[in-house]
Amino acid sequence: MIQQLGTVLAQDSGSGIGFNVDLLLENFWANTVDGLSYGSIYALMALGYTLVYGVLRLINFAHSEVFIAGAFGIWFTFDALGFKPGPTPALGTGEIIGTLALAIGVGMLVSGAVAVILERVAYRPLRKRNAPSLVFLITAIGASFVLQQIFFVWRGGNAEGAIRIIRPTTQFEIFGARVTNVQIIVFVAALVLMFVADAFIRRSRLGRGIRAVAQDPTTATLMGVNRERVIMVTFLIGGLLAGAAALFYVMQIPSGVIYTGGFLLGLKAFTAAVLGGIGNLRGAVLGGLLLGVVENYGQSLFGGQWRDVVAFVLLIVVLMFRPTGILGESLGKARV
Repeated sequence: MIQQLGTVLAQDSGSGIGFNVDLLLENFWANTVDGLSYGSIYALMALGYTLVYGVLRLINFAHSEVFIAGAFGIWFTFDALGFKPGPTPALGTGEIIGTLALAIGVGMLVSGAVAVILERVAYRPLRKRNAPSLVFLITAIGASFVLQQIFFVWRGGNAEGAIRIIRPTTQFEIFGARVTNVQIIVFVAALVLMFVADAFIRRSRLGRGIRAVAQDPTTATLMGVNRERVIMVTFLIGGLLAGAAALFYVMQIPSGVIYTGGFLLGLKAFTAAVLGGIGNLRGAVLGGLLLGVVENYGQSLFGGQWRDVVAFVLLIVVLMFRPTGILGESLGKARV
């Protein structure tokens, strides 16, 4: 029955809305593999949104610019190492590992620094004045545009030249879907970082401080937790993860280093955080991976122009039936 419905075009008064079931079934596993790889980037960014929201109840819309700052740092690292836009260089395994290790270190450092500076310059003064939540939200949106314009004035409106360090090559197949070396690196490295972040929040002293502040900031302060330090560390962790995500983004989309490059990605990462249950670390990971896969399915089913629509419609549908997201557990209630 499903096959009979393949390539059905629901052309509604020339609206161009259509769906192709055959293409979806044909590319199901390829979309799944690619979606998990790309969803890993959403998940890493979503962790930054969910951590800050868990501690401050703040949606940090400037997190997308924290991410793109890391992408610029990575691009300039490649450039300083002598890699230029054009053909992919022939590097040995050791050279690739060394280059990527240096690039992710620089990306995390740049994004982490921008996130901490943002917290000190934009948000800390508001906390000292006990500003209402709406002021924080407006400030976050304003900070996002300010950072965007700084990048625009600095580097112009064109994307940086695409520098690719690794040429995607097929390593093996899953049900006919090719799995490339880039997808494996991105997915495995992102999973490792997510586990490290989760373990840090649940096991370390600072992590317990973050959870305590997220659950009850007043009581946490009375118990000796330094709230300002916890907030700074929270922004730093979110920035470090965004910097790592920036490397995986540049590996997937080398031409994506542009001043607006983080905007849509940031919206989707925020969507992933809400989808999984904002304030919930594992929910952010689940939301990111799910969003990456579902938008790929939607792209095959409805066409590439509907990819972003599918992502945001998914969020609306989930919130209609589960307003707290799929897992719906706050950071402060996370179990050890």
